[in-house]
Amino acid sequence: MTTSPTSTDRWKALDFGPPPSGLAEPELPVLVDYGSGGRVALITLNRPHTDNAITTEMGARLTEVLETIAVRPAVRVAIITGAGDRAFSVGSDLRQRKDMTKEQWLRQRQDFDRTLYTLRQLRKPIFAAVNGIAYGGGCEIAQSTDFIIASDNATFGQPEAMIGLAAGGGSPALLPRLLPPGKALQMLMTGDPITAQEAYRLGMVNELRPQDELLEVSHRIADKIASNSPTAVQAVKRAVRMGQGQPIEQAIAIMMEAHWRSAVHPDRVEGIGAFNDDREPTFQDPDY
Repeated sequence: MTTSPTSTDRWKALDFGPPPSGLAEPELPVLVDYGSGGRVALITLNRPHTDNAITTEMGARLTEVLETIAVRPAVRVAIITGAGDRAFSVGSDLRQRKDMTKEQWLRQRQDFDRTLYTLRQLRKPIFAAVNGIAYGGGCEIAQSTDFIIASDNATFGQPEAMIGLAAGGGSPALLPRLLPPGKALQMLMTGDPITAQEAYRLGMVNELRPQDELLEVSHRIADKIASNSPTAVQAVKRAVRMGQGQPIEQAIAIMMEAHWRSAVHPDRVEGIGAFNDDREPTFQDPDY
């Protein structure tokens, strides 16, 4: 496969790595790797030879994994990351889209909307361990989680305007909540990425770690969350999500509803009992 100088330059400008030549690498059999060793699930976007670019099939598999986690009581926390040492995900696979009809493209867009909606609506805590490039839909996946931990070589970008698209995976709504609105608009309008260091300075990223420590640190954070009452953790997540942008008294009302539900839950009795007995609490898995 050959590319014109213009398309090659644009590919390099987006920092998607060198354009492939010759035959494409064979598709990996597992597009999204899902592993759960107990209370923490690890989701890995698994097409490293394409910088984890997202195909229709990969998006469908991610939706399936998220729906599985949602109904599996033993899983209390999920981490999402990318395979390889170069990219979290560069977003939609533009090479797959090359030969799509308009109807096929719109259907894929609907499928991706479902994936991102499922991610945003997951009541369990989920956060992104961003291990490199997070562009386009990849950046929007990270934004759709509860928070972001990043490697110090990560970059975040929304380059859609550079290829004639308005970003459609959530970033026009989500990015101004994570960054100063002006900075978010600059990223969306120019397509220019920001470094992990700038994302951390501006509050988009919670922690920066060397790439070889990222998953270890992420699992430590996840284990800490998983050791707490899942009922309380999910309640406070809902209170924060539902209260954002609401008038203060409305936000407090949402908070109080979550608080009172936790107050009458057995985990509250167990937690206070464990504190007074100077022991580790044993919290219940949610009963769906």
